Amino acid sequence: MKLKFLSLTLGLFVATVTFAQKSLNAYKYVIVPSKYEFLNEADQYQLNSLTEFLFEKYGFTAVTEGAGDYPQDLAENRCLGLKSNLEKNSSLFKTKLTVVLKNCSDQVVFTSQEGTSREKEYKTAYNLALRDAFKSIETLNYKYESKSVAAPVPLTPAVKAAPQVATVAAVPLVAASSNVEVPETGNGILYAQKIENGYQLVDSTPKVVYKLQKTNARDMFLVQGKSATVYKKGDEWVLEYYENDVLKQQVLNIKF
Repeated sequence: MKLKFLSLTLGLFVATVTFAQKSLNAYKYVIVPSKYEFLNEADQYQLNSLTEFLFEKYGFTAVTEGAGDYPQDLAENRCLGLKSNLEKNSSLFKTKLTVVLKNCSDQVVFTSQEGTSREKEYKTAYNLALRDAFKSIETLNYKYESKSVAAPVPLTPAVKAAPQVATVAAVPLVAASSNVEVPETGNGILYAQKIENGYQLVDSTPKVVYKLQKTNARDMFLVQGKSATVYKKGDEWVLEYYENDVLKQQVLNIKF
């Protein structure tokens, strides 16, 4: 009976690791914050630098959030990267850290094992606990697979963004699944009405033409129910989608 239970447990562990590996292989970058919320200073105890080093050690391409320009493909498509964070759950005698990875929709795609240390000195304790947590990341044998990257699989992109006028252009990649029906919009003007998590665009009828969902990228939205995005390029709003595996764009006249 114990042997069967052990075999089942081992099987579930292998399946979980395999699934996590395939999911993470679809992402090219890991974005490491410059400061963790549970600490007072940026890179205190060199914990953020160590996080970046360990990701690089285990095959990831790590970049520091806010430290200069991102690689061009990541700047154009933030969904190529995962945002990393550390969760602290320390007790009186133990320092406990967990590595959490989220996609551009702010959805958790991976949580490491809890790393622990009994050291009293903070820098040593955090260092050892983090290295312990990364043991489960090491077992993933991560390797970026470019063919896997479109919008996050099986998750969808989304953001934290202020829908105000900006000059930052984001050119996202979207999954080539279903075609997008582009409706006629009468006089061509679409009026943005604020709804939960975004906007709905209505024409002069008025009829709801699109529902836009916020993402983590500034002035970029997902089109609800469609494999498409709307983002600001210069002074124009662009609808971008795939049709028969061909990337297409349409300029929208949106009034906020």
